[in-house]
Amino acid sequence: MIKISNQEAAVLGILYEHHHYAPRIEEIMVKRGMDEWADIEFPSIPHILKKLEENKLVKIKSRNNDDPSRKVYYITDNGKLVLKQKIKSILSKKEKIIHPFDLGLANIHILQHNEIIKSLELYLKSIEERIQYLEHSIKVQEENNIPYNFISISSRSIPVLKAEKMWIKEFIDEIGGKLK
Repeated sequence: MIKISNQEAAVLGILYEHHHYAPRIEEIMVKRGMDEWADIEFPSIPHILKKLEENKLVKIKSRNNDDPSRKVYYITDNGKLVLKQKIKSILSKKEKIIHPFDLGLANIHILQHNEIIKSLELYLKSIEERIQYLEHSIKVQEENNIPYNFISISSRSIPVLKAEKMWIKEFIDEIGGKLK
């Protein structure tokens, strides 16, 4: 069985719903906010499609051989099977997440007390901004009748961010007492 990346799975997922031109795939990703969570750079979509085609996971029907943007991509039966296996795998186990914040925590001793507190307060502010953004995003997605599974991506992140916000506040209080 062919293994595919998360980026390839994102593209195949869109093609599973319907065949598309490459520019339309990007439009759908933008509309669904996939740039926020799919870890995919839009200029890489043609490269991803080429790799999927080489692995016979998508096929092309060209409307105009002179214009590559007029290629219509279809998911193959094998592409559907590989995508289904990938989704089952993703939903079945928690992946190890490498977070740069942990690198900062490991090296927090390098900073002075005021730098630590200021940095953590800025991090806390960025969490609050992210929560507000996601709450607004959910409203916009609901107004635009985006499918529930895409709305759930934003709604799942909110309680995680709120828990991290609480942890950061407690950590600021804890290190504030230890560093005085």
